[in-house]
Order: sequence, then C-alpha cells, then structure tokens
Amino acid sequence: MIHSMTAFSRVEVKGDWGNAVWEIRSVNQRFLETYFRLPEQFRSIEPVLRERFRKALNRGKVECNLRFNANASAKTNLSINKDLALQLIEHAGWINEQTLNSQLNPVEIMRWPGVMEAEEADMSIIQTEVLAGFDQALTDFIAARASEGENMKLLIEQRLDGITAEAEKVKAFMPEVIQWQRNRIIDKFTDAKIELESTRVEQELVLLAQKMDVDEEIDRLYSHVKETRSILNKGGAQGRRLDFMMQEFNREANTLGSKSINADITNSAVELKVLIEQMREQIQNIE
Repeated sequence: MIHSMTAFSRVEVKGDWGNAVWEIRSVNQRFLETYFRLPEQFRSIEPVLRERFRKALNRGKVECNLRFNANASAKTNLSINKDLALQLIEHAGWINEQTLNSQLNPVEIMRWPGVMEAEEADMSIIQTEVLAGFDQALTDFIAARASEGENMKLLIEQRLDGITAEAEKVKAFMPEVIQWQRNRIIDKFTDAKIELESTRVEQELVLLAQKMDVDEEIDRLYSHVKETRSILNKGGAQGRRLDFMMQEFNREANTLGSKSINADITNSAVELKVLIEQMREQIQNIE
C-alpha cells in the first residue's frame, strides 16, 4: 500500500492520575525527521518514541506533541518529616523567647518546605499507560497516511490513463501526418517546377520519416505507464522510485514535442507534460 507523508492523529488517555493527549502530524520531507514536545517528566521516553517512529516510517517531517494534565484531586498519602518539624519547633521556641512573641502556629510549621510530603504518583505506571496511548496514536497516524496514500494512488492512475490515451492519439495521428507531409513535399517540388525524381523524393521522405518517427517515444511511454502501475501496486516506500519515473516521462514528452510538426501532436505533447506535472505534485507527498 502506498502511504502519504501528510497525516494527523490525536488520542487522549485518561486515568486516575489525570489525562494525556497525543498529537502526531507530518508533512513531506526527503528523509525521516522527528520532533518532540514533551512535558519534563516524560523526557526519558523520547528515545523510545523515536525508535518506534523509525521502525514504522521511512520519510517525512513528523511532529509529536504530548499534553499532560495531572489530577489534582487524586488521592495521595501525606507524611510528615518529624525530625525537621521538631527542629523548627525548637528553633522557633528560642525565637519566641528572645522576641517575646506569641505561641507558635502549627500550620506555619507544616507549611515549611519539606515538613509535609505528598507521596508522588507511580510514574512507571503512568508512563506505561501514556505509551499505550502513543501506540494507538501511531496506529491511527499510519492508517491516515495509508488512506491519503490510496487517494493519491487513484489520482495518479487517472493521469496514467490520460497519458495512455494521449499516446494512442499520437499513434493514430501519425499515418495522416506523414501523408500530409509527403503531399507537402511533392507540392513544393511542383511549385518550384522541379522535375520529380523518384530517388530524390524517396530520400526526402526517408529523412522526413526519421525526423518524425515517434514510435520509440510512444513505446517508452507505454512502458513507463506499465512500470509506474507496478510500483503503485507493489506499495511500500516508493516515493523516490515514482519520482524517478516522472523524470523518464518528462524526457519522452519533451522528445515528442521536439519532433512535432503538427498542431494535434503538439497539443498532445503539452497535455502529456500537464499530466506528468500533476502526478509529480502528488508524488512529492508519497513516502
């Protein structure tokens, strides 16, 4: 299956600890480039994420964002640092004696940094659940790339049908064009009142046939259409191969245009270049 390099996915993960939202988006890029925006407590999983992208993707500029919201109402066990609290009370008592201040307020003691400690949530459990959300986001992301890639494949196949039609049109034109040019040569000899020598006419017609022979270009166009269809059906990371095929198509279209001595063939050569350019634009986004 052909995959696009442009896609987006979003997955939300919820738990007692709060919620996390993954967003993955990508655009076309010659190679695979990954960028991450992660909360500080999840920085340690960045190498894991990067490796999973590397195994799943071949090309594209990928941005991966994680938003994490902790549940403030989640139950946590509070503990008190008794040694620190006793030291604070002892020192505060001495200050009270020296300043004759009022009795100590226990709440002020509890507010002192380090006296009251809240048990931190188990980050290993949270990371496991958040990573499961990433895997789902990555699965959805790949599916989106595949769906967009299938649409691109259909568009390219339509253009391939158009190229085949133009090639057949040129092939059908050629006998009429050659006959028209043959009559034109004979008329020139007649207008110049030059005695028609069969050998001279034959030489002119041979030269004309050589200049106008487009059979090779037509055959190559048919071959390129067949090969491009084969690449599309093969699937996988085929963007570079398809891009190369567009160069080959352009070469034949240019040659065909340079050999044209008829408006219909010129129009077909122009139409071929339009179809090729339309394919090339789509292929720029294929992995």
